[in-house]
Amino acid sequence: MSAPDVLSGPDGTGAPESRPGAGRRPRHPWLRPRRPWPRPRRRAVWGGGATEPPVRHRVITVSLLTVAAVYFLTPVYWLAVSSTKSSSDLFGTFGFWFHDPHPLDSLHRVLSHDDGVYVRWFANSLMYAGAGALAATLLSAAAGYALATFRFPGREGIFNVILAGVLIPGTALALPLYLLFSEIGLADTYWAVLIPSAVSPFGVYLCRIYAAAAVPGSLLEAARIDGAGEARIFCTLGLRLMTPALVTVFLFQFVHIWNNFFLPLVMLSDSDLYPIQLGLTSWQGYADRQPELYQYTVGGAFLSVLPLMVLMGVLQRYWRTGLTEGSVKA
Repeated sequence: MSAPDVLSGPDGTGAPESRPGAGRRPRHPWLRPRRPWPRPRRRAVWGGGATEPPVRHRVITVSLLTVAAVYFLTPVYWLAVSSTKSSSDLFGTFGFWFHDPHPLDSLHRVLSHDDGVYVRWFANSLMYAGAGALAATLLSAAAGYALATFRFPGREGIFNVILAGVLIPGTALALPLYLLFSEIGLADTYWAVLIPSAVSPFGVYLCRIYAAAAVPGSLLEAARIDGAGEARIFCTLGLRLMTPALVTVFLFQFVHIWNNFFLPLVMLSDSDLYPIQLGLTSWQGYADRQPELYQYTVGGAFLSVLPLMVLMGVLQRYWRTGLTEGSVKA
């Protein structure tokens, strides 16, 4: 065999025969290739790019909300059950379950007692709360809009005085208001409750803060350039942009006036002018001599909760709209 035949490879090209592992450094037996680390699991992404919270956080949140819902809804459930009972069953049966319920008969007795005085109290409460909350909302919107968009001497001082009014409890003002209304002849009238209810320092504060953030100055300047007056700008632009804040002020003031007891107690002496809260208290005061008034008081209290529940359900969509307005950039 000639030399070229020995040096040539199997294919005759002169390249040596390649074998597996040829040219590699020998590896120690206990040195093994490392396994790649497991990739971290990617969390699900919600709408808007938000990362889904851990399961334990959701469980804790749902548990706390459930406890809060049970705490607040249990009295309403008790009222719903107790309003179907008679006065004897109200004290002699289990409070959280029905016993021979007759809801329509119980409702009829509540509404027809004493020539339907409860219906008059209900109408008075609707008038006090509705008119007072509407007036307070409009005044708060105008004051907050002016404090947020106009610059004038003493603006911050006026706003600080309004903030101080938030800290003053309403019970501290009831007696001075009664003396003032007695001097001008408005005590024991509808105006004695309506006029104080039309003032809401918290509403002014909330509207000022919201208007400063939600009403852009460039939009107001464009409206002024187009020839719109300040009143028209406020009515057509300001009120629409401030709708979530106005709904909040209206609902807070409505609930405050609806549940207000001390101011009507001080101002009113005519039972025909009573709101629901004061009327139910008067029924409870006579319940020792007329036991059926216990059942009427419970039934009337249950009926007084229904308008607040309906109002909350109707107006909550405006809150959702206001909360999501700034969530997406244009």
